[in-house]
Amino acid sequence: MTEQELAPLLYRGIGRRKKSLARVRLLRGAGRILVNGEDYETYFPGQADRALLLIPLQVTKTVAKYDVFAKAEGGGKSGQCGAMVLGISRALCKAEPTLEPKLRAEGLLTRDPRMKERKKYGQRGARRRFQYSKR
Repeated sequence: MTEQELAPLLYRGIGRRKKSLARVRLLRGAGRILVNGEDYETYFPGQADRALLLIPLQVTKTVAKYDVFAKAEGGGKSGQCGAMVLGISRALCKAEPTLEPKLRAEGLLTRDPRMKERKKYGQRGARRRFQYSKR
């Protein structure tokens, strides 16, 4: 099947978190989750990240209903995981609009606005000052 033939069965969602971007595609299937061509359990070594990734599917009880294919880039693993959670949630809303209130109640459709603070001039970092020498 080509991409055009799959269009009614394919749902897309984009998620961002810190410097990370995740492009998520949902397809009806058996519950397989692939990130950048790898299984999510090998891509995300931390148990917390793996548990977080499944939350949108568990809340909506669609774990075994959709296959998730994601391309994550930028930032670190934790940021990519957060971006994927938002991407999966947005794709689920497109697939089944009735799930939106559940996802919104859990806070899964809200983008996390926290970003790294810029370094300020005359300082060593964003908040850290140069060491003061009295003598």
